[in-house]
Amino acid sequence: MGNLKRTALYNKHIAMGAKVIPFAGYEMPVRYSSDIEEHRAVREDVGVFDVSHMGEFLIEGEQALNLIQYVISNDASVLVPGKVLYACLPNEQGGIVDDLLVYKINDHKYLLVVNASNIDKDWDWISSHNSFGAKMTNVSDDFSLFAVQGPKAIDVIQKLTTEDVAQMEYYTFKEVALCGIDNVFLSATGYTGSGGFEVMVLNDQAELVWDQLFEAGAAFGIQPIGLGARDTLRLEKGYCLYGNDINDTTSPIEAGLGWVTKFTKEFINSKALLAQKEHGVTKKLVGFKMIEKGIPRAHYEVLNSDGTVIGELTSGTISPTLGVGIAMGYLDIDYAKKGTEVFIGVRKRRLKAEVVKFPFV
Repeated sequence: MGNLKRTALYNKHIAMGAKVIPFAGYEMPVRYSSDIEEHRAVREDVGVFDVSHMGEFLIEGEQALNLIQYVISNDASVLVPGKVLYACLPNEQGGIVDDLLVYKINDHKYLLVVNASNIDKDWDWISSHNSFGAKMTNVSDDFSLFAVQGPKAIDVIQKLTTEDVAQMEYYTFKEVALCGIDNVFLSATGYTGSGGFEVMVLNDQAELVWDQLFEAGAAFGIQPIGLGARDTLRLEKGYCLYGNDINDTTSPIEAGLGWVTKFTKEFINSKALLAQKEHGVTKKLVGFKMIEKGIPRAHYEVLNSDGTVIGELTSGTISPTLGVGIAMGYLDIDYAKKGTEVFIGVRKRRLKAEVVKFPFV
């Protein structure tokens, strides 16, 4: 698989029987058992994802907030230390460079967590707009990141720390003593919609924490989870995946990300996006649920009853929870109303589907 990176836990994944594939420049576990079994483990019990391929940037100094405010769509001025914000990095053409999380450590120190496939691109983009003189440090290769997700995640984490994790609100974080290690970054975040935490530690601490998570979670049915289930879990909740549902050409307004696009300040391309919000868009990211039996996939065409192409799918699968085909995609605004019947071009057939609201589950 030449020139691919490995996370600090690569050998653990192999020992646990993972099927490994190239993903975002890394050799990553796609599954250990089956996608459906792993999906259900997270929805019903608890699962652990190695997401150490994600990127982390520290932004520091008196001008840290000013830089962040200029490059992101959301308003980071509302953050207090210990709070997390979801946002986009808009480009100058109306599209999205990436979506990311912003963690406020203190008034002069922030952590950005970005998508693995966009680390270099995001670093170059933010650096190119750093006329503020903020100090930037790319710490992506220094840290391992785990997502401990599911309704029993709280029970697992609580066994490893004296911190009362039940009191942590969604989208907050703390530095805690965990597994006997001080200053572990613990956040009540995740991209599964089943609750849980993300744990960030130095690479040389990763195996110890991984092992202790599985020891603590044995009584709760803990399982390692691969990229396959990660995708079906986020899709059931209608969460966008960069590269599929949002990219350099999709607007945050079209993608339903107006809630993280705040016009209380000026940011890159804010004037054009505000005009789009005020005047409306011609297409919109919507959910589709299959009425007829079939598996919807990315890039399948969406048609009206006349056979005219009115949209395209960006993500699709059979929902493990619902047992039917679900998809996301961009649809002409005239057809984007909930309950509208459309047809999905699945191979040479046209299968009936309906427009539904997110989340699917």
